[in-house]
Amino acid sequence: MNASMGKILHIDLSSGQAHSEPIPDTVYEQFLAGLGLGVHYLYKNMPAGCDPLGADNILGFVSGLLTGTGSLMTGRWLVVCKSPLTGGWGDANCGGTFSPAIKRCGFDAIFVRGKADHPVYVLVENEHVSIRDARHLWGKDAIESEEMLLAEHNQKGKKAAVAVIGQAGEGLSLISGICNAGGRIAARSGVGAVMGSKQLKAVVLCGSQPIKAAKPERMKELSKHYTMSLRKQKLQHLVSGGMFPLLGRVLMGGRLTKRIDGMLYASLLKKWGTNVSNSLGMLCGDDPIMNWKGSVKDYGAHAYRRMNPDLINRREVRKFSCYGCAIGCGGICQFKDATSGEIKEAHKPEYESINALGALLLNSDLDAIFQINDLLNRAGMDSISAGGTIAFALECYEHGILNDEDTGGLALHWGNAAGIMQLVKQMIAREGFGALLADGVQMAAQRIGKGSEQFAVHAGGQEPGMHDGRLDPQSGLPYSADPTPGRHTIGSGLYYNMAQLWKITASAPRQPLVYPRKREFKASEENARISMLSSCLKMVLDGAGGCLFALISGLPNWQLFEYLNAATGWQKSVDDYLLIGKRIQTLRQMFNMREGIKPPETALNPRALGNPALSEGPLKNRSVPMEAMREQHWQAFGWDGASGAPLQQTLHEIGLADL
Repeated sequence: MNASMGKILHIDLSSGQAHSEPIPDTVYEQFLAGLGLGVHYLYKNMPAGCDPLGADNILGFVSGLLTGTGSLMTGRWLVVCKSPLTGGWGDANCGGTFSPAIKRCGFDAIFVRGKADHPVYVLVENEHVSIRDARHLWGKDAIESEEMLLAEHNQKGKKAAVAVIGQAGEGLSLISGICNAGGRIAARSGVGAVMGSKQLKAVVLCGSQPIKAAKPERMKELSKHYTMSLRKQKLQHLVSGGMFPLLGRVLMGGRLTKRIDGMLYASLLKKWGTNVSNSLGMLCGDDPIMNWKGSVKDYGAHAYRRMNPDLINRREVRKFSCYGCAIGCGGICQFKDATSGEIKEAHKPEYESINALGALLLNSDLDAIFQINDLLNRAGMDSISAGGTIAFALECYEHGILNDEDTGGLALHWGNAAGIMQLVKQMIAREGFGALLADGVQMAAQRIGKGSEQFAVHAGGQEPGMHDGRLDPQSGLPYSADPTPGRHTIGSGLYYNMAQLWKITASAPRQPLVYPRKREFKASEENARISMLSSCLKMVLDGAGGCLFALISGLPNWQLFEYLNAATGWQKSVDDYLLIGKRIQTLRQMFNMREGIKPPETALNPRALGNPALSEGPLKNRSVPMEAMREQHWQAFGWDGASGAPLQQTLHEIGLADL
């Protein structure tokens, strides 16, 4: 079939055996590739109730259906498994160069099971698979290990790609991820711990297989349309980084919701990267502060002005783009090591990292944020979860639940950059007080006790992303309602408005240019339909290997569904694809329920939903009626509103009754 490679690769580390398996075209038509192929395979092949850190857990590296077909913004790859962090469905998304490398080896996915008896790495050269000793790499950080493997395998015209864990994954940290391209991380769900539990240090891919599209000329037309739409944007030339706080308050704050042009936002990403949001979100309330209990009054202009994206870009020495990207939101920056004084280079911190290591901790030391971000990238530890867990510890210290004796002398005061950096180093090494925090906030609260649970902001075990549902309830809803709880990329009112799905299908509710914000806080059938369609759309995106920033550029600009038809030769409608998204999402929910997860119990800590409500700042007196909204969201999927269980009738309608 065009666009797909038509095969997957199985690797059993226990036996040392590997074999390929052809995948029928019907599977791609039902689930696409990427996330859809991943959940389809794991649901059918993983034993229910398996230990997430045991040999029976399957770790999947999956590439998107559109990757390599000539489409733009489709270089994302995912890792799928049973999550050791939540106990249910786990997936993590990453850019870089690894996604096309999977397909160039002749596969759409690589599934690894079993456990090696010593550290190994897997080398795939087209369809030839070898399992090699990695004891010389064990203990090294992810970036150093990747450089060593590339030096060895980028020979004789080969262009290798590497997915690798650092010390956090080796140490089975439940908040560890898998790295690629010098520190880009598939960070969420604890996927790095699963890889470490198998003693699998890295996967190295060296392939040369062609990836074909059914209509290559049409693919070129669609890509040209997107690049021309992006080039027309001028806003990035008219504003400076210092203007973003006010711009965010005007465009995103207040009593009215304004529909923002997604392509305008894409132009800002192209110039500054995701750190524009550290300023855009501050005065409107999008950026969580002080473990979700504070506001911009606690992290004032003296602090957030230090996160000015102009100041960050001054450190940039070159741009970084993922495979097939037209925006190029990444960058390689220089920073000064606080200990050695050495000038180092590292990936520019993303918005999520800057906020999780900054405002969430009341830390305004940008130099420290750069260094901590590099430490986490090298160790392969999720910056969102690390920041959320440290924020919890700071609040426990503030309330006397923890003292200097507990912390080994570390003074865990809000904004103490040196103390935060030392704590991160301990978490990575599982040493000292940091060992208690190395598995995330839920485990830390269980270990500490003493009523600390009230300060543990998580959803089903996973720390939430750095976007506040008290500003945008549609962004807070997936934290509590998605099969991967705490995830900030599933949907939001902002994303929906920028994507403009209603312009290409009548099944999507249309949003006006301006409307009362209070409408978004209602548990209505329309809002439930919006959240359901947003989730389905994201599932299609992850099946295609697409980038979220392309999606929110606007579907009339980045024509996802036209791309899919041109790449595969299908003639599916937008609603056909949204049904595929519904099927993927439903099977993820079924996976959780089979693993004993009770969806209502994965709700976000009430504090982050405005219960109790903040008494000051832009989100003053706001609360989200989460239970009512979640019930209607699940009903819109055809699931039981109280339990979240997919109904039998729904399973028949979407073709999952046999599962």
